[in-house]
Amino acid sequence: MSPFLLYISSLFLLLLFFHIPTCNAENPLRVECNNTYNGITAANYTINSTFHTNLKILLPSLSSNVSLTKGFYNTSIGQGLDTVYGLVLCRGDATPEACRNCTDFASVGILSLCQSRSSAIWYDLCQLQYSDTNFFNRSSTIWWFWVWSMINMTDSQVEPFKASRGTLMRDLANKAAYEPWLGMFATGELNYSSTNNVVSLLISGAACHRCLQDAIGFIPTCCDSRIGGRVIGEVCNLRFEDRNFFGDSLVGVPAPSPALPPSSSNPTNAGRERNNNSSRIIVILIPVIAVAIILFIIVVFLRIWKKKTYSQRKKTDTSSMDQLDGSAILLQIDFETIRVATDDFSDENKLGEGGFGVVYKGNLPDGKEIAVKRLSINSGQGLNEFMNEVKIIAKLHHKNLVRLYGCCVEVQEKLLVYEYIPNRSLDYFLFDPDRRPSLDWERRFKIIGGIARGLLYLHEDSKLRIIHRDLKASNILLDANMIPKISDFGMARIFGGDQISGYTHRIAGTFGYMAPEYAMHGQFSVKSDVYSFGVLLLEIISGQKNAYESDRGGDILSYVWKAWNDGTILEIIDSSISEHCSRAEVVRCIHIGLLCVQEDVTSRPFMSSVVTMLTSFSSTMPAPSAPAFLNSNTMEPTFQVSSEEKNSDPSSRNFPVGSINEVSITELEPR
Repeated sequence: MSPFLLYISSLFLLLLFFHIPTCNAENPLRVECNNTYNGITAANYTINSTFHTNLKILLPSLSSNVSLTKGFYNTSIGQGLDTVYGLVLCRGDATPEACRNCTDFASVGILSLCQSRSSAIWYDLCQLQYSDTNFFNRSSTIWWFWVWSMINMTDSQVEPFKASRGTLMRDLANKAAYEPWLGMFATGELNYSSTNNVVSLLISGAACHRCLQDAIGFIPTCCDSRIGGRVIGEVCNLRFEDRNFFGDSLVGVPAPSPALPPSSSNPTNAGRERNNNSSRIIVILIPVIAVAIILFIIVVFLRIWKKKTYSQRKKTDTSSMDQLDGSAILLQIDFETIRVATDDFSDENKLGEGGFGVVYKGNLPDGKEIAVKRLSINSGQGLNEFMNEVKIIAKLHHKNLVRLYGCCVEVQEKLLVYEYIPNRSLDYFLFDPDRRPSLDWERRFKIIGGIARGLLYLHEDSKLRIIHRDLKASNILLDANMIPKISDFGMARIFGGDQISGYTHRIAGTFGYMAPEYAMHGQFSVKSDVYSFGVLLLEIISGQKNAYESDRGGDILSYVWKAWNDGTILEIIDSSISEHCSRAEVVRCIHIGLLCVQEDVTSRPFMSSVVTMLTSFSSTMPAPSAPAFLNSNTMEPTFQVSSEEKNSDPSSRNFPVGSINEVSITELEPR
């Protein structure tokens, strides 16, 4: 057995051995179903009715809030005839935990015992009521009940006891009603013999003093000569006993002068009292010692576990930092700086969330606005992708690539710090009918050109040849001037030397943008990025997603290809720009898009040719061949996540063919 399981097992056995119940599911003192108000007896509700549903919402609300409001809470749920009014009141000496436990029992009990639209239940520590009538501000108590001790006092004790009890009760009633800082709760005690105490406890609600005076008036009726008793009403209750039933710290009224002369002590009784005291001490000490032992074991276990975990994390962080040595130009930002910059990662600064984790807006001490990507512990895009993005983007500097300011790699925290891009992402505008008109043709043409130049830099002009592998509308950010910036390099791959393609069993990206050779066989190259660019270009012109359904085809590629062959290509242009655009430019861009999405990889142009075709209208373009229709029933690739990517010849490998799933490693709400 592992040390971890051994610690847990030992702890479990100790907890089992020393278990001390903290809440007793005792029977209620009283349950009142079908309460009568104003002479009207409440009817029963129908199971699963609106009233029943509101009641099931109300009861947990009472339970969860009473411990936060000093033992008293009332509220209502619903409207009209289905409104449920509820109130819960705990004894003033009940701890928040005991109060909530008692309320939980009361909630379960009243549901199982009553089906009335107005009911009440009492336990020793709490009482709970609900009704379809507002009873919160009722000035009088309609009904009472009482409980008394079976033990009578001797005749010689009755009268002095009654006099002392009456004085104490009146004092307590005044304190409970008129000293609100006591929480409408008062306790007191008096000595009437050398061996017995009278202890009183009062809990009250609305019309407190009047209710308590009425309760005191019932004592002669119910329990005049008894050594203990309770008088319980709807909104207040009273109790006296010959034993202490509340905490010593709650004694709030000085005891009146003794009404009875002390009697001589009986040696036998004194001995019994000493034995009882010893027993009480033992009963108290055993749970205290047990709890202390359990706490000690927990502390030891947590220290060992924390030390072990910290050591493992330290190794991981050291390894991660070693991987970053090649990216020394990247600024290492400490976690505390980022935490302060994002206001402790507050929801108000949350920009979006995706497979990587959550993105937050922040402000560095120098006033620079930043966007922070915080790696989620449960992220589908793990540490490898995080490190991959850091190593790649740290070496890239281009107008059309998002800029990475720095990163943070500390215990359990992995964060990337980017420049803040205020206009969110391309899909935020392009695929929203209300925002789409803000993208006129001039802006769209500049966005197309900017994306093309950014890809050209990645493929040919940077020190490294980089394949993005996840180019899509949500990964194109737009700055304040609507200049596009390619983002999210977690899936990017670096090619060295004369390498022009790579192969992987781990296919990841977004269906609809993936080239068929990549989706089907795991082959990727600069031409797979060209394919993604072509799909994105056609989305920008049409204003439709690549999965767009129409009477001309099942997706945007089949739709555009059919319109191209039918001579109706102008019909695919987004209606918000069709009347205010250069149709020659638009048709030329559609032509370029179709060249980029050709099924034949070798027929697709390089990005250098794409940029030339976009900027020079004198260059001639070949006729496009049919695009790859990934939605065809004959093409159903399967995604497998397994081995690492290889840059060797794929002829010796078996690549999966099956059914395709729409997956994306990062679907962030854009900045």
